[in-house]
Amino acid sequence: MSENNEKTFEESLNELEKVAQNLERGELSLEDAITEFEKGIKLSKECSEKLENAEKRINILVKNENGELEETNFEQE
Repeated sequence: MSENNEKTFEESLNELEKVAQNLERGELSLEDAITEFEKGIKLSKECSEKLENAEKRINILVKNENGELEETNFEQE
């Protein structure tokens, strides 16, 4: 985990993949499957939020008419 005890996107995604594998095996009791499903939903939301935050921070360098590089917000492209 990162220094502030918050999972990175990659850590959350890996954990979500493990949850999906556990559910796909079909070996869990109903109660355990529901618990895993809830965990998966939470992880999925965390991943989505991290992707949205990353998208907001992305700036693309593009050449303007003068050939100079300038920053442009991702959403404007």
